[in-house]
Amino acid sequence: MANIDALTQQFIQQYGGEADDIAVFHAPGRVNLIGEHTDYNGGYVFPAALTFGTTLLIRKRQGNQLGLATTNFPSSKSFSLDAIVYDEADDWMNYPKGIVYELQQSGVQFTSGYDLLYHGEIPNGAGLSSSASIEVVTAYALQTLEGLETDKVKIALLSQKSENEFNGVQCGIMDQFAVANGKKDHAILLMCDTLEYDLIPFDSGKYKLVIGNTNKRRGLVDSAYNERRAQCEQAVQDLRAAFPELTLLGQINLEQFNSAKHLIKDATVQKRAQHVVEEIDRVLQSIKALKANDLAQFGQLMNGSHDSLRDLYEVTGAELDAMVAAARQVPGVLGSRMTGAGFGGCTVSLVHEDSVEAFQEEVGRKYNEATGLTADFYVCTIGNGVERLV
Repeated sequence: MANIDALTQQFIQQYGGEADDIAVFHAPGRVNLIGEHTDYNGGYVFPAALTFGTTLLIRKRQGNQLGLATTNFPSSKSFSLDAIVYDEADDWMNYPKGIVYELQQSGVQFTSGYDLLYHGEIPNGAGLSSSASIEVVTAYALQTLEGLETDKVKIALLSQKSENEFNGVQCGIMDQFAVANGKKDHAILLMCDTLEYDLIPFDSGKYKLVIGNTNKRRGLVDSAYNERRAQCEQAVQDLRAAFPELTLLGQINLEQFNSAKHLIKDATVQKRAQHVVEEIDRVLQSIKALKANDLAQFGQLMNGSHDSLRDLYEVTGAELDAMVAAARQVPGVLGSRMTGAGFGGCTVSLVHEDSVEAFQEEVGRKYNEATGLTADFYVCTIGNGVERLV
């Protein structure tokens, strides 16, 4: 967790004034343990909030200006609350601006301006939900200080709407939901179609979750993300010949899919749909494995997930594949897979505590040999969703 005293001093340097009226909020990053590219298909996902994320210091100010600054980049700017519009040049600031815009669209009239200072501990572009973390912490803080309801499910939906409509990224609900609703030592089984969810205890015993950052930057907007979405929608259209009511792939089970997949004429589209339906099934199997305390089976399902994302959904890429291949060769590793949208970003592995050091050394070396890139590793603890600290 960030050093609040040091951040308070930076806030005062940036905006002036005193420390006693600064509020502090935190929203985590998230890692998805299994269930990838199922969220926008109305299926199950299984994410967990991390202990590191985005810390926000915020204070009311006179007038109707919105001051945005971060400790991560030497960029700060002021905007009129009466003229919030998307501007590519504003880069990361479009995430908090999008939240302000969506709140205004929902009828919120701000009672004052605000100064905000963000401190992000999530590597940018790593696929650990830095954008969702910024959105959720902004929405929660502004609604708290304005004396509005802070329903965390509604905050997740507002944040997703902001990313979809203001920032033009057609993400599903998973990232924002996990960031808002996470709970220490639990992962979230979330049905993305209905937003029904269950907090599942994640007791990994002597095994640690280790995130490996490929340091291959990926931009969601520029990736094949929207293309994959369109292919899934095409599969739904084709499958309607057998299931007329179908609107999302997550609404049919594996048996139903296998009986009707011949209706999907395009071979690539059929592969995409097969991944989604099988991946949803893997999520449900993984919950059974955890409840039976069968971590080895959970690891095998993680492996199956990555292989499907590589072969059927084709969103992994050379860097992620090299890191996963190296991880699986280390004794004490139960499973390893890409996490997030793909095309770079991170892997998540279940590693015995006695092997964590060797894992970082060996995977780091082999990954560098294979790609020329230097990996970073984070041994993770599962933490809480968005909260007020001060």
